[in-house]
Amino acid sequence: MSAVGHEVKQSEHSTTRSYVIGFILSLIFTFIPYKLVVNKTVTGTALLISILVFALLQMFVQITFFLHLGRGPKPRWNLYFFYSTVGIILIVVGGSIMITNNLHYNMMPSDQTKKLLNDENIYQIGGGRTGVCQAQHENHRVNISDGLVSPLYITAQKCDTLTFINNDEKYLEISFGLHPEHDAYAGENDIIVRSGKSKTITLSESGSFRFHNHLQPETAGYFTVKEP
Repeated sequence: MSAVGHEVKQSEHSTTRSYVIGFILSLIFTFIPYKLVVNKTVTGTALLISILVFALLQMFVQITFFLHLGRGPKPRWNLYFFYSTVGIILIVVGGSIMITNNLHYNMMPSDQTKKLLNDENIYQIGGGRTGVCQAQHENHRVNISDGLVSPLYITAQKCDTLTFINNDEKYLEISFGLHPEHDAYAGENDIIVRSGKSKTITLSESGSFRFHNHLQPETAGYFTVKEP
């Protein structure tokens, strides 16, 4: 057998072995998190972290034993670039999850309840009224252009709706109360309105309220909600 033929045969053997090892490891890293979920061995944040760890192991197995990244004679810059991209994605996703959880757990329990009731339109519980509007009435619009609010002041009745319209190029983060100490309205703390989009809330709480753009506090307005 020539040297070239021997090298080809050896390469095929090495590739087959790589596929077999990768397949076995893939089964193991799939079975373990499955059993963790089914048997409820761990729960909550520990379970989420465990699943993420095994997902990373799965990814490593796929790119190493099946895609063979970094095994060629060329420099391993493609492998390093791949890992860097994955790392950036994990940082962005992980940071977003941490921020979201922080906002969620810092919200008062009463605000969480109000938001849930409004989102699910739960009008009554056990025959008692929750304060959530059973039907929506007149719609009031607030246009925000070049950092200016129009109209500056709105008078509405309870169960009307209020729509924030963003005509600026940047997104808005509508908050209630005075900056930087924010209040919640009907369970809503911060409302993100992207450029060219709008966001509508139901005016289910009566009283006088102030709203502003958290990113530009001088962009502010007022609304009063009266009982019908």
